[in-house]
Amino acid sequence: MAAVFEIVVDRIETLALDAVVNAANRQLMPGTGVDGALRRAAGPELTRHTATLPPLDVGEAVITPGFGLPARFVIHTAAPVWTSEGAEGEKVAGLAKCYMSSIKMAASRAFRSIAFPCLGTGNYGWPRGFACAIAVAACEQALEHAPSLERVVFCCFTEDDAEIYRAGLGVS
Repeated sequence: MAAVFEIVVDRIETLALDAVVNAANRQLMPGTGVDGALRRAAGPELTRHTATLPPLDVGEAVITPGFGLPARFVIHTAAPVWTSEGAEGEKVAGLAKCYMSSIKMAASRAFRSIAFPCLGTGNYGWPRGFACAIAVAACEQALEHAPSLERVVFCCFTEDDAEIYRAGLGVS
């Protein structure tokens, strides 16, 4: 069965799915935005756990329990910073790898559902429409090798972001 894309305007820390994706920093240290919200909702165990893990390379993913979250697991991935030095193509490949690595991690555990925030569009400065196009294309590609996934949720913080994802997926 092919995964169904869903777009919701919600707070990712409230979603009861197999996994939610965290927009983590490379050191897996507490941050703001999505990371801060997930850590507050999960409780201090999440930060204690991530403190034991090695830093991530851009695009890599690592999984932890959800602890106090409604989601069973958190998949942490580190996006590239759009405004940092470096070739645009490498940054695009890094952001795409975030989505592909997360889906691969979910598929390796036979998860049926996963939710993504708008990775990279907060403090990391990615233009929202550009990041959305990368997200959709990367997820479509990765899902070819993730037969267990039935639901891929793009969890948008605002209705404006949701409109970008609806347009990106060609749905109204």
